[in-house]
Order: sequence, then structure tokens, then C-alpha cells
Amino acid sequence: MFKRSVDITLAVALLIVAFPLLVLSAIVIKLDSEGPVIFRQIRVGRRFRPFRLLKLRTMNLREDGPAFTLGADPRITRAGGWLRRYKVDELPQLWNVLRGDMSLVGPRPVIPELAAEFRMAYQRLLAVRPGLTDPATLKYCRETEILALVSDPLGYFKTVVTPDKLRLSQSYVEQATAWSDLALMLKTVCAVLPRGPVGRPVVKQTPSAKPLALLKQNSGSYSG
Repeated sequence: MFKRSVDITLAVALLIVAFPLLVLSAIVIKLDSEGPVIFRQIRVGRRFRPFRLLKLRTMNLREDGPAFTLGADPRITRAGGWLRRYKVDELPQLWNVLRGDMSLVGPRPVIPELAAEFRMAYQRLLAVRPGLTDPATLKYCRETEILALVSDPLGYFKTVVTPDKLRLSQSYVEQATAWSDLALMLKTVCAVLPRGPVGRPVVKQTPSAKPLALLKQNSGSYSG
């Protein structure tokens, strides 16, 4: 009950603070490409209950593709690239928090296809509300960059990234406290704040070693 009260209070406060940025983002999205401002996608929530997750639209809806982003996706618009870089596209999920679909801290909500494929792991994770951020979310801040460096992005995503995310999220759920949730929220805020010019890290390892190098470099950073 305490966690839910904190979620509601902070979500309202964050929505008020973020409102001007959301309005500006909506204008940029409409000027940049055709389509709605808000993107809705079915995700699996607590106890496998489906709900519509809200995001600012970052893709060209005229092009078809997979339900999740694997590396450099040609569907991402110019405005969408900026929105994704600073996680501005995730802000509408504060409304999901208010509705009770999500919490501020918890394992990220998953698409139904992945929930079915990794059902045993998600049975444990989805005993709680999914959230905006958790340790797995922070570690994989540059997931799309990592996947862009491997020859088989889908295979790497399912055999390396997803199992590691599940492990990290499950470990956190088992040990979470109000203080650890607060610490994660503060780390997330710090991680998404602009810190000078944005560029790709210089990594001199072989292509096969680059994804792991990026993971180590960005452990503790925010992911969408």
C-alpha cells in the first residue's frame, strides 16, 4: 500500500513537471512525421494481465517491423532518435503508473510474445507490477547500440540480453525495499540527464567483444 501511494504521488508530480516537455515533444513529432503523437502497445502486466503501454511515437508507422527494436531500426524518425536517447518517449507511462498498470520501480513490462517464450521466468517477475525502471533497465541503457554490433541481433537478444535482464530483475524483486526503490529512481534521473555532447563510445575490441564491452561500460545507466 505504501509503494502504491508513493507511485501515485510521484507520478502526479512528475507529470506536472514534465507537461511542458510533453507538449513540446508532441509538436516536434507532428512536424517531423505523419501519425499520432501517442503510441500504444499491448504489454503483459501483473499476473499476466494485458494492458496498453503508452509512449511518445518515435517510429514511422508506415513501415512494418518486429514488435521490439533490434539495433539500428530504420523506422525510427529523426525526432524519435532524440526522444529515445533521453528517454522522453517513456514519460507517458507515468499515466500507466497512475492507472495502476505499472509502478515507478519494477521489471519492465514485456510484449506478449516474450512473456510466452520465457513464461516460467515471468511467472515469478509478474507477481509484482512492472515498472519504469529497475537494475536491468539501468544496465541496458544502450541496448540498441549493443544489438547493432552483433551479426544476429535477435539471437543475441534472446540468448544473452533477455536472460540477463530476467536474472537482474528477479534478484532485485526478491530484495527490494523502499530505500532501494528510491535509490534506483535517483540513479535513473541522473542517468537520463544530458551530460554534454552525445556520441558513441570508442571501443577498440573485436566486433564480437564490443557488446560485452558496452555492457560493462554502461552498467548503472538507464534503458528503455
